[in-house]
Amino acid sequence: MSRLFATREGDDGLPGPERRLAVLALIFGTTMAVVDATMINLALPSIAADLEVASASAVWVTNIFQVTCAAFLLVFSGLSEVVGRRRLYVAGLALFAVSAAGSALSRDLNTLLAFRALQGLGAAATLSIGPSLYRTIFPSRLLGSALGLSSLVVATGYTAGPAIGGLVLSVADWPWLFALPVPIGVVAVILAWRALPREPGRRGGFDAAGAGCSILALGALFLAMDGVGHQTPVWQSLGWLALSLVVAGFFVWRQRRAPHPLLPLTLFRQRRFSLAVSASGLAFIGQGLAFVALSFLYQQGMGFSPLKTAWLFTPWPLAIMVAGPLAGRLADRVNPSLLSCLGLVVLIAGMIALADLEAEAGVVDCLWRTALCGLGFGIFQPPNNRELMASVPAERSANASGVMSTTRTVGQALGVALVGACLSVGAPVQTALWGGAVAGGLALLASFGRVSLAGEAARTRRRAASERVQ
Repeated sequence: MSRLFATREGDDGLPGPERRLAVLALIFGTTMAVVDATMINLALPSIAADLEVASASAVWVTNIFQVTCAAFLLVFSGLSEVVGRRRLYVAGLALFAVSAAGSALSRDLNTLLAFRALQGLGAAATLSIGPSLYRTIFPSRLLGSALGLSSLVVATGYTAGPAIGGLVLSVADWPWLFALPVPIGVVAVILAWRALPREPGRRGGFDAAGAGCSILALGALFLAMDGVGHQTPVWQSLGWLALSLVVAGFFVWRQRRAPHPLLPLTLFRQRRFSLAVSASGLAFIGQGLAFVALSFLYQQGMGFSPLKTAWLFTPWPLAIMVAGPLAGRLADRVNPSLLSCLGLVVLIAGMIALADLEAEAGVVDCLWRTALCGLGFGIFQPPNNRELMASVPAERSANASGVMSTTRTVGQALGVALVGACLSVGAPVQTALWGGAVAGGLALLASFGRVSLAGEAARTRRRAASERVQ
């Protein structure tokens, strides 16, 4: 870990001591958003009972956060170029903390949903530009290690969220879950304002029309997929999907003509970038499929209790916590695309093993298969993210970061929707797991497609570093 904060002659990024504080601010910000997303689900029954609303209505406490966050990821990555990433990140942290306090004080569902939407806005502001800030804070030679640290933070949050939520609910009422991030948010705001690099905003207009199209297209797409996952009427999901596709078409048209596009489409001319985005989206579809499908398989197919089911999920993020930082560090030394391919092979093997589980299988059978998937995902993600971020010019890092976050969110939601589609037509839940293996196979093809490109880029980078030293 100490090598992440060591400074060499000729390094870009922040000096070592400043790097520590900046990374701490990013860790606080990411942890707040991830833990919130995983622990609030446990409180939904309590919220429904306390506010005297139907369970289906209480689900929107989670849904509105996710929809708002997903819809604004691209918008905030583009806005950061105008106002500066430091200002946007601090504003996002502050909004998240203030709206969390508002959620804790809410005594009716409508007020709670309003503050949860604001929390989603705050989370979108931080998550959309977080990876690009890692690229600014760390020297280029440590980008893979930095993104490995990021994957460790996210995996830790996913692991700790349910445990923290269960612990709080065992001794206090649900409002305390929302109050918990408030002091952490205050500390994060102070750290971020002090430690994150200052940068001038770009002169020029903001693509407001493109932003509106992005919000509407992504929001409608997320609602369509959420509807499939919750088996809402088909016409309703198709309506949201049609709206999303129409607006997305106008968004692309607008981006080709806007003087300052929200998302420069020239990014996708870089094959390394496009293939890394494709591999990431497909891998997250597989993960989204697995997380939901396993809940049904373990409880309905194998008869495990909800508590045991939650415990059986823990090897996945724990394996990412172990493999992610190691893979990120290796990605700074060897071809990251090869590492991504290796991780996907392991992930596919784990998905096939899970799909082949029999109803009478024991706990150990479930644990090692889940751990295998987590190991593969942990090996895949940091090298792939390194390729995604390093394949674009530094001035486009915020845009690349927004694409990365949006791809992850949409991929996971699509995976959930596909499980819902399988269940709605009466297909066995194992069908969804086989679908996850197929998604992993397609991601593997995309990753193989950039192996030679990544190798050439690495050789060019080493030659440039050698010339700087000389």
